[in-house]
Amino acid sequence: MIPEIILLKGEEDRLLTNHPWIYNNEIYSDDVSAEAGSIVDVLNSKKKFLGRGFYNPHSKIRVRILTREKDEINQDFLKKRILSAWNYRKSLGYNDFCRVVFSEADYLPGLIIDKFQDYFSIQTLSFGMEIRKNEIVEIINEIFDAKGIYERNDATVRALEGLTEQKGFLSSEFPTEIIVNENGLQFYADLAGGQKTGYYFDQRENHAAIEPYVKNAKVLDAFSYTGGFGIHAAHYGASEVISADISKPALDILQKNAKLNGLEKKIETVEANVFELLRTLNSNGASFDTIILDPPPFCKNRASLDQAFKGYKEINRRAIQLLKKDGFLITCSCSFHMLPEFFIEMLKEAAMNTGKNLQIIESRMQAKDHPVLLGFEESHYLKCIIARVV
Repeated sequence: MIPEIILLKGEEDRLLTNHPWIYNNEIYSDDVSAEAGSIVDVLNSKKKFLGRGFYNPHSKIRVRILTREKDEINQDFLKKRILSAWNYRKSLGYNDFCRVVFSEADYLPGLIIDKFQDYFSIQTLSFGMEIRKNEIVEIINEIFDAKGIYERNDATVRALEGLTEQKGFLSSEFPTEIIVNENGLQFYADLAGGQKTGYYFDQRENHAAIEPYVKNAKVLDAFSYTGGFGIHAAHYGASEVISADISKPALDILQKNAKLNGLEKKIETVEANVFELLRTLNSNGASFDTIILDPPPFCKNRASLDQAFKGYKEINRRAIQLLKKDGFLITCSCSFHMLPEFFIEMLKEAAMNTGKNLQIIESRMQAKDHPVLLGFEESHYLKCIIARVV
């Protein structure tokens, strides 16, 4: 018999709007025999069935919903879900390089699968997925006939689930440096040593979207990391690209990526704290036609939102000051807690502080292989605003 979780009165409202999480303070009673990672049924206060999901007594997120039906949760269930996610990506033209499974947004809570042609990088970030990792590996091999699978479970969020950090091969060993094709360009990805799962697929469509805004332009690519935006800018006809980042290893990879695409002569790299660099450029009277801001997350929880707002405002204000009239600001945030409305408000205040006005040209989000599940706001984390100084 499947253990049951009974919610407090009124606590089902968020679940009914398609949010897949049940928090520990929303529960009236739970079955103490349920072990971490096991399957439980969620009932409202009148004992009406609401859904079935992973249980974890170690986490504030006590249940992660898998299905609103009384499906049997087994390897076949997981395979059908992964196949459904993959068929969606294929229908949009994704093939060799993409995110195959995006966790809760694909109704597979805590599971990330990234595809690098015939090699795969995975994360199991919930207890329920962690204890089914061997099944997931079998499914990947069945569907894709994978040449290799690497786990990137060195994510700090695993601690919130009571899991340790780890990474390594889930197959025979293979060279983990892989060349990714993106928008006709090539980039090095390192499944073992790169950020997250080895590569950021989520900015691919935003990289392509900058083409009209960088042609013949002097471009500052701030928080450049390994050059996703900067190399696209050079490829799309920028007259000059300055790529700045505090990480020398990231800039070293950027230079390798530039050389891989024959663009090394068009890109200058600067190792610097971007906050300080922007202040120095302003003091020196520098100016640019286009500035790209793609910083790491400034806030990883709600408590740090106010400080993060100030940080985003500071870099955007400095960038707006550096832009010529009719210049373009391409500014991003990958912090979920910096909600779209907060991000727009921050931009409004930043522009007002400079005495300049902005036109919003495009309001973008993460790539289509990172879909947003309506009702689960946490899946909409990436914002990309393209604005013009007028």
